[in-house]
Amino acid sequence: MAAPSLLNWRRVSSFTGPVPRARHGHRAVAIRELMIIFGGGNEGIADELHVYNTATNQWFLPAVRGDIPPGCAAHGFVCDGTRILVFGGMVEYGRYSNELYELQASRWLWKKVKPHPPPSGLPPCPRLGHSFSLYGNKCYLFGGLANESEDSNNNVPRYLNDFYELELQHGSGVVGWSIPVTKGVVPSPRESHTAVIYCKRDSGSPKMYVFGGMCGARLDDLWQLDLETMSWSKPETKGTVPLPRSLHTASVIGNKMYIFGGWVPHKGENTETSPHDCEWRCTSSFSYLNLDTTEWTTLVSDSQEDKKNSRPRPRAGHCAVAVGTRLYFWSGRDGYKKALNSQVCCKDLWYLDTEKPPAPSQVQLIKATTNSFHVKWDEVSTVEGYLLQLSTDLPYQAASSDSSAAPNMQGVRMDPHRQGSNNIVPNSINDTINSTKTEQPATKETSMKNKPEFKALMDSNAILYPSLASNASNHNSHVVDMLRKNEGPHTSANVGVLSSCLDVRTVIPETSVSSTVSSTQTMVTQQTIKTESSSTNGAVVKDETSLTTFSTKSEVDETYALPATKISRVETHATATPFSKETPSNPVATVKAGEQQWCDVGIFKNNTALVSQFYLLPKGKQSISKVGNADVPDYSLLKKQDLVPGTGYRFRVAAINGCGIGPFSKISEFKTCIPGFPGAPSAVRISKNVEGIHLSWEPPTSPSGNILEYSAYLAIRTAQIQDNPSQLVFMRIYCGLKTSCIVTAGQLANAHIDYTSRPAIVFRISAKNEKGYGPATQVRWLQGNNKKAPLN
Repeated sequence: MAAPSLLNWRRVSSFTGPVPRARHGHRAVAIRELMIIFGGGNEGIADELHVYNTATNQWFLPAVRGDIPPGCAAHGFVCDGTRILVFGGMVEYGRYSNELYELQASRWLWKKVKPHPPPSGLPPCPRLGHSFSLYGNKCYLFGGLANESEDSNNNVPRYLNDFYELELQHGSGVVGWSIPVTKGVVPSPRESHTAVIYCKRDSGSPKMYVFGGMCGARLDDLWQLDLETMSWSKPETKGTVPLPRSLHTASVIGNKMYIFGGWVPHKGENTETSPHDCEWRCTSSFSYLNLDTTEWTTLVSDSQEDKKNSRPRPRAGHCAVAVGTRLYFWSGRDGYKKALNSQVCCKDLWYLDTEKPPAPSQVQLIKATTNSFHVKWDEVSTVEGYLLQLSTDLPYQAASSDSSAAPNMQGVRMDPHRQGSNNIVPNSINDTINSTKTEQPATKETSMKNKPEFKALMDSNAILYPSLASNASNHNSHVVDMLRKNEGPHTSANVGVLSSCLDVRTVIPETSVSSTVSSTQTMVTQQTIKTESSSTNGAVVKDETSLTTFSTKSEVDETYALPATKISRVETHATATPFSKETPSNPVATVKAGEQQWCDVGIFKNNTALVSQFYLLPKGKQSISKVGNADVPDYSLLKKQDLVPGTGYRFRVAAINGCGIGPFSKISEFKTCIPGFPGAPSAVRISKNVEGIHLSWEPPTSPSGNILEYSAYLAIRTAQIQDNPSQLVFMRIYCGLKTSCIVTAGQLANAHIDYTSRPAIVFRISAKNEKGYGPATQVRWLQGNNKKAPLN
């Protein structure tokens, strides 16, 4: 059965830039979010290269250079990374090509390439309407239409079913043609067919699927070529096979091959009209073949084509491009007008979401204040918005029964005067204990109070946690009470971790620390630099393995004043000692039934949000409206709730497209600030010197009093990180009043290289005033792709 959400077509109408003229016989590929179109014909063959940015809805004409190919139609067009290969096609009426061109799209540079001929046999003859498919480092050419006459005006068609393999060089250039020896029955000659290549995840044998085409009559046969054994076969299919067709498109998303449009047989034609008008017609039928089960499913049948304006009108010779899980269709011809003796071409752009979007990344904190959060998450391609939700039912809120304990949930660090000069520093020992789950009997919990290491832990943290120190006789039992209150599925650590927390010198993994986020006053952005002379705010990283610069934006409105390119992404951000718990996105698995209720913050167009309120949805009452194909509450009818200072909130986000709301992200937890603590240091800079590296920063934009000291930390290698790479362990490398420090080569030799995104060394810097330590600014110092020790 067809999923109704698959029929939620969208017509793009709000684009900008120079829109290409309508045409047919053009080809298109996708590079990231860009749809690149070349060739085609309508009142002459087009030779421009047009690009449509699906993220910004903008058309543009890149300034191409080099060996620019002539305009062509019905050519081969494939994309390998950021290079595009063009083969063959019709360059003028009756004259076809067998030339090969390469476009380096990163520089918009064309180059004519000359592959070696096959070891035995001739290279491919000039042709159009062939299929040209890429897999790995090889392109596969099948079929097409050749002109038997040497006179281009005397067009004598010859349908082809020859098969060639083109080996590519890495990055640029080609090796040459070869003619593979195939087994089995070869498909009949044809042109204007489609060919896609698909490889099942569980079996590594890629297969090419050829469907339809023209050989004097339209075809509806499906052929399969195993590219490892080079064996042709006709797979048995289930379901309703689409009508015979040519000049259609075939696109693979996931395990499905989507077939749209083309020329199909005319039904109930009027015999009094000419064959041009009645024998064949364009279609807007839409089907897919499950390539794992070889079952056809009809999404739009020919009988449904009378619906206007809700989907693309019938067409053939159009182009289709998959960007993520979204299909884009542009232009094509929708018929033949005898009076004008010409094709009628469409000039519309449509897209269709084929499945719900994947879960976004965890919500990340940019800045926290006493009553708001500025948050972000990684973009999900081809979505219409994001649903952000929060929950306030946090375990450590229930544990903080004494209001005097609230300030101590700030992002604090162990006091340097209570430990050695080079201690390994947990993010927050008390919060780690608060987030620890134990299933041991109460007698064992009670017996912990008498252990020497437990007493040493609490003594060493008396300055950190004055609410505990204020009642010294009871602070051990206070922590054990917290443990008891926090038994439950919210927490993730086991009793072994609990035992290790009771050693003052023990490393505490980052993800075991959950409730230390407070105010973050800045965002540190990071961009890769390509030369030693590049700099940002005077910071230069003169190391090819560490090409990173840092700049600071102190205001929320400025934190996203970044380049528009999507290739350079934000790598570094300030965190208030980030504690993204990697808990499952399913709330049932996270809390007991009835303990947690998610509230909507709202629907956001972009991947950032300034959160100061959330909506309260009355139980049993839902005012529903539509966003895309998703049902969401009507927020205009709901009450709003303000965020509260010193309160922890859980966040999750889901993407929305035409198929509905996708799965939610993993859960993150942040805490609003408590007035009086300092903000995070800002304007972090890193530069190399003879001793190692020089790390400097600016004071917090909101110190909330006198800054007594700063602490800088370095993520280090430990066995715990090897077991769980997502858990960072930090060692203090500096404590003092200066806003800079030297990180020695010896310290860096022990640094952990974080590979969660791009390889980097991670630092954290925090400030302390009379109330204690505020949040830390976290920075990532890029190390390139090698795994050598830093500074090598």
